Amino acid sequence: MAPVPLVLTLAVSLALFAGSSAALAGSGAAQPPAAGEIPSPPMPRMDMPRPGTPSYAPPPPLPGLGAPEGGPQDTPPRAAGQKPGASAASRARQESPERRLAHGNLVGHGGPVKAVIVDRSLNRVLTGSFDYAMMLWDVAGDTPAELKRLADHEGAVNAVAFIGDGRRALAAGDHGPVILWDLDTGKALHRFTGHTAKIVGLAVSPDGRWAATASWDRTARLWDLQRLEPGPVLEGHRGPVNDVEFSSDGAKVFTASYDGEIREFAVASGDFVRPVHRHGWGVNVLARVPGSDNLVFGALNGTAGVVSPANGSLVTELKSSDRPVLAVAVTDKPGLIATGGADGSVRVFRSADFTLLEEYQNPYGPIWAMDFASDGKSMYLGGLDDFVTRWQISPREAFEPVESPYPRRFQLREASDDPVARGRIQFARKCSVCHTLDPDDKNRAGPTLHGIFGRRIASLPGYPYSEPMKHLDIVWTEETVAKLFELGPEVFTPGSKMPLQRMTDKDQREDLIAYLREATRPGGAADGNDSGAADKAGGAAKPRGVDEP
Repeated sequence: MAPVPLVLTLAVSLALFAGSSAALAGSGAAQPPAAGEIPSPPMPRMDMPRPGTPSYAPPPPLPGLGAPEGGPQDTPPRAAGQKPGASAASRARQESPERRLAHGNLVGHGGPVKAVIVDRSLNRVLTGSFDYAMMLWDVAGDTPAELKRLADHEGAVNAVAFIGDGRRALAAGDHGPVILWDLDTGKALHRFTGHTAKIVGLAVSPDGRWAATASWDRTARLWDLQRLEPGPVLEGHRGPVNDVEFSSDGAKVFTASYDGEIREFAVASGDFVRPVHRHGWGVNVLARVPGSDNLVFGALNGTAGVVSPANGSLVTELKSSDRPVLAVAVTDKPGLIATGGADGSVRVFRSADFTLLEEYQNPYGPIWAMDFASDGKSMYLGGLDDFVTRWQISPREAFEPVESPYPRRFQLREASDDPVARGRIQFARKCSVCHTLDPDDKNRAGPTLHGIFGRRIASLPGYPYSEPMKHLDIVWTEETVAKLFELGPEVFTPGSKMPLQRMTDKDQREDLIAYLREATRPGGAADGNDSGAADKAGGAAKPRGVDEP
């Protein structure tokens, strides 16, 4: 197939975001593949009707399940001295320098960003781009720091992954091998070869022994990261394979394909076990829900859902998009799922009960990649920009200006000699993002703290506590609340989804308890003010999704 210039690929992506089928039609049809040539799949139509609408019809059969019917093909090789995406990058810098340099953004790529993954234990981020580079970032401080730029790739980098302790990583893309990188030295340690078309999905087993890749050559492959040898080839899909994910024990690997199926394979042998789910429309992305083997998926027709590999049942269908779902992300603390769409939609759900917590529309283009930051309160988003946007989920920060009172509850700064007033500041900074004090207000990440003293742990009706919390023998008193913040939730309430939160200063703990003692009693200081009134006035926060108390 004749290569399509990168600028055309980007132009088509912009047309897709606008939902313009006319623009797609004018982009030129691809020639049929030569005999034996691996075809690229047709570009997803962005004007497909949703199920249940009068114009809905089942997806058309794929000719040969993969033969192209038009749309852009693989990213071409670089011309001598040319850096892919440079023109798009320069345009972005000219058009919106303020947005590009906003606090927390990862700026350094020379083209659109296709992959984002966060190592939450190390506060590091890997990104992959159309510019043929993978970049490593340190995001522990206030300002992100670029640590490495690894550019020895033969095409756009579509998928990246940390391995084990975070000192090694994998990158794969449009052309060439899967590359194993030493992140300390910036050296390529090994190149795994075998796929015959672009690689679009990548996962590493929980023990770091195996990697799995998904390719448009209609196969997934396993790679032995210990012996540096190719493993089994996972075959049987009737269309391009878009994503892969391991089970929690690393014994099984799941594949998602344009043919609409999610399949299960045995890692040790590569044997096909069974189809897990038949969606009917192409499945684009796949991720395992933390704490279980359930899989969250996003599909070509804009639907997203959670399926159980144990019995193949659909656990829940998440709120759908008007365009294909192109990215999913999960985090165990505070227990969240996110989806990103070709229409720029970003939705965050609580993984315990799948409640929709936040929903925004990114006005700047489709979401191709996403992952949660270490604290679970923000996300990194990749798309048409040549930088990664850090989006603050909690406290609410939209992509566009939001009319709301200032300062918000979490921005209190005033000093005082009154311990209750000082405790109010501690609550605003440490607790108000996740907890309300109103008796009838909706839960945020965690349940309301109204009436907490004297209440048994994990006993508030209607809140989806984690199972370990339900078996703890704790009653909340001034002493037990102090212990929670002195030792941290991972010690005092093991199994909680509450993020790491310690207060080593005894005086600050006493101030917080003094405030909670007043604010959580019926008719207390919080009723009608800083616990929820600011949100109600300004539309700030919907419920979010942690545990505790």
